[in-house]
Amino acid sequence: MPGKADLVVLQDRPLVCETPEHWLDDEVTPNEKFFIRNNGGIPDLVADPKAWKIKVDGEVDKPLDLAVGELEQRFQPVTLKLQLECGGNGRSGFQPEARGNQWGNGAIGCAEWTGVRLKDVLAAAGLKASAVYTAHVGADPHLSGQTGQLSISRGVRLAKAMDEHTLIALRMNGVALPHIHGGPVRLVVPGWPGSASQKWQIGRA
Repeated sequence: MPGKADLVVLQDRPLVCETPEHWLDDEVTPNEKFFIRNNGGIPDLVADPKAWKIKVDGEVDKPLDLAVGELEQRFQPVTLKLQLECGGNGRSGFQPEARGNQWGNGAIGCAEWTGVRLKDVLAAAGLKASAVYTAHVGADPHLSGQTGQLSISRGVRLAKAMDEHTLIALRMNGVALPHIHGGPVRLVVPGWPGSASQKWQIGRA
């Protein structure tokens, strides 16, 4: 995989790669140095990223089906420098040993993310009083090959979804969001375990 040859591969199915600790001295972690954490397979590349759509439905008054291009045009863009960290970072040091990927301390990175605030999109959908939590669904295929099974589904409390730092990210460090990091669109939920910052978003909030 171009640009990833020197990351430490912890497993290849799903692909999980750690950043060597001595690389983590940049104020902003370059894309090629950013750790990789997948939960399923890597979806196929998208021919037209601007046409990729996310869906916002559930406890809303006006369900939305928004293409990336429409997100960019309809909502105010914002760029924030935010950290992502896997909830298992440092797990290899646990005694007794904990289950899961045996991360050192390289499952963390700080990138400059550009996108739109999740709260603006939810406001456009019109949240019902009954809305208390989000649910996120990605396009990464389940490792079993079963099409109806999700690789991972996470969500956040509505208060966190409405935080001004919670983004629907479209760009990473000034370039279109790399495919391996969730492009064309992912969530970035700083301060929560990295699994909440779900990749390859197809919506359902």
